[in-house]
Amino acid sequence: MAMESLGVLLLHPMNAYLEQELDSRFRLFRFWDSPPDGRAEFLRANSSAIRAVVGNAGYNADAALIDALPSLEIVASFSVGIDRVDLPKCRERGIRVTNTPDVLTDDVADLAVGLAIAALRKIPQADRYVRAGLWKAKGDYTLTTRFSGKRVGIIGLGRIGLAIATRVEAFDCPVNYYQRTKKDCPSYTYYPSVVELAANSDILVVACPLNEQTRHIVNREVIEALVPKGLLINIGRGPHVDEPELVSALVEGRLGGAGLDVFEDEPNVPEALFALDNVVLVPHVGSGTHETRQAMADLVLGNLEAHVLKKPLLTPVV
Repeated sequence: MAMESLGVLLLHPMNAYLEQELDSRFRLFRFWDSPPDGRAEFLRANSSAIRAVVGNAGYNADAALIDALPSLEIVASFSVGIDRVDLPKCRERGIRVTNTPDVLTDDVADLAVGLAIAALRKIPQADRYVRAGLWKAKGDYTLTTRFSGKRVGIIGLGRIGLAIATRVEAFDCPVNYYQRTKKDCPSYTYYPSVVELAANSDILVVACPLNEQTRHIVNREVIEALVPKGLLINIGRGPHVDEPELVSALVEGRLGGAGLDVFEDEPNVPEALFALDNVVLVPHVGSGTHETRQAMADLVLGNLEAHVLKKPLLTPVV
């Protein structure tokens, strides 16, 4: 079967290089070309041709989409997280699922450390201070908090969690972690619950996959357990954190600060956070470097080609 005959539905304009390559190698359907109220009709009209779906962290193959595509054979996700893919339905229908692990590990881990340093040392706030002419007008900037030596608690010691751990070790930070099963990592301290992890950490980093067990894994109890000047870093997914509880803890000063790359309802960020001087907010850019996005795109393309050629998939999940 020729590559050109694989109908691929791209759910969102997520990467120019990916889109261009999908267009030149396969038969590309751009979901956003149809008006939102005409999506069902668009799917009906093209359902026999669409055999692959390419989604990402925000837009993916949910139950309704899978049901609308009877010819669907593979979902290739332009992300490592596949929490928006209906995996049980894919398994049931024999639909293959791939993601893009490994290639984004370093960038996400770099950002986690960057957010922690930026939040503690108030780098964005100090930058604004200089730009507003306040250094000249008001003198020295306020003192901030050291990063080196802080106890870093990591929720999920997978690829990204481990990469964060090795980075913070260089800053003399003791590493603690929680996940369902203890790892063979004698230099890191394991805690059997998130609450215990938080109680023994100055900085809590969310780095686990999102699923039903980890949704709101950082709740009020966990936030309360973190030391009063504690810092929360989320480079996982927005729903890992009970956002209203996080916002109220920050507004009321029960939490030291936060560095957030992800939110519960992106791109809607709670406006209460905008006024706070102890949070650093970035728009889900964890894997957002030229290098990583190209590598992610190449994995998506490689998985689709392997599927067409009936070769083993490069990074199968299902």
